[in-house]
Amino acid sequence: MAAESDRAAADKPVVLLTGIAGFIGFHFARRLRAEGHPVVGIDNLNDYYDVNLKLARLRELGFTAGESGDLATRAEARLTAPGLVFYKADLKDREKIAAIFAAEKPQLVVHLAAQAGVRYSLQNPWAYVDSNLAGFMTILENCRQHSVRHLVFASSSSVYGGNHSQPFSVGQNVDHPLSLYAASKKANELMAHSYAHLFAIPTTGLRFFTVYGPWGRPDMALFIFTRKILAGEPIEVYNHGDMKRDFTYVDDIVEGMWRVLNKPPRPDPDWDARCPDPASSSAPYRLFNIGNQRPVDLLRFIGLVEKNLGRKAEKVLLPLQPGDVPETCADIADLQRHVGFAPGTAVEDGVARFIRWYRDFHAGSSGDPAEVRP
Repeated sequence: MAAESDRAAADKPVVLLTGIAGFIGFHFARRLRAEGHPVVGIDNLNDYYDVNLKLARLRELGFTAGESGDLATRAEARLTAPGLVFYKADLKDREKIAAIFAAEKPQLVVHLAAQAGVRYSLQNPWAYVDSNLAGFMTILENCRQHSVRHLVFASSSSVYGGNHSQPFSVGQNVDHPLSLYAASKKANELMAHSYAHLFAIPTTGLRFFTVYGPWGRPDMALFIFTRKILAGEPIEVYNHGDMKRDFTYVDDIVEGMWRVLNKPPRPDPDWDARCPDPASSSAPYRLFNIGNQRPVDLLRFIGLVEKNLGRKAEKVLLPLQPGDVPETCADIADLQRHVGFAPGTAVEDGVARFIRWYRDFHAGSSGDPAEVRP
């Protein structure tokens, strides 16, 4: 039986996963390995947030502390674990990424690496050009050169920008981004479509809605609120608390991604160039939202954090920030039709799971979760 299992795993296509040390990339790598896929991970381990958290994720994936200990200071590296190869590399390095594709021969590519953050794009716009545009171009070119079976890439709910029609639908116009981050994700969708059209690369873009959960990013609201409340520090609440977010638990994101990866798009025979649907095409290209469909009031969300921590937050009410939007809500009808899946984790459960992880992880690493920096 073991020999049969090994052969079955060997028959699974190799998946190249960019951003493997990131929040969603880490979770999706675990799913891919559980499904028996050989995984090739790429990450540049930049210091946008604490690199130690990224290294801890890599250790969870099977690399030892000794193997990962000096990664932060090395320009390049290659590590191996059962069913997993990790490269520290930057997507802007065209020669390096081309060499990885040539050596590892992935049949499927999941592109999650990007410079994240709406507010940070006001401070360091060139990071978004380098990573989200030049880096994505490197991936597209290598998918073309190596006849990849399916490219799945991360877009964002931020592309909806100035839209006020709720819920956000993939059929809506998204030509009014409110941040450079959003514009870079819209650009990714356009770049991907051109390659799907020119080179028949099956390509799917996924617009994620406010992903949260264990191993999450320290720059996101749930992590910030938890850390500051435990430290006795005030939390900043934008738009005076009059905000709603379609908080989507990371396990639901992973399930949606997994199903989409296994169903490459085909050209839509009903696509009408006289009345074009932005979410499909005469090329093998699709766009989907992945969201929980149940927007949560920000003040209620903070209340759930307070309840699970057993502490009250001191709130500093501030106006809406540049590039931000007051409400998000995903229409996932297209995703449901395509793969038969809808996220279903209640925010009450998701917040509780995150805080249990946060306490366990940070107590184990420093003894006091309030001491851990974002």
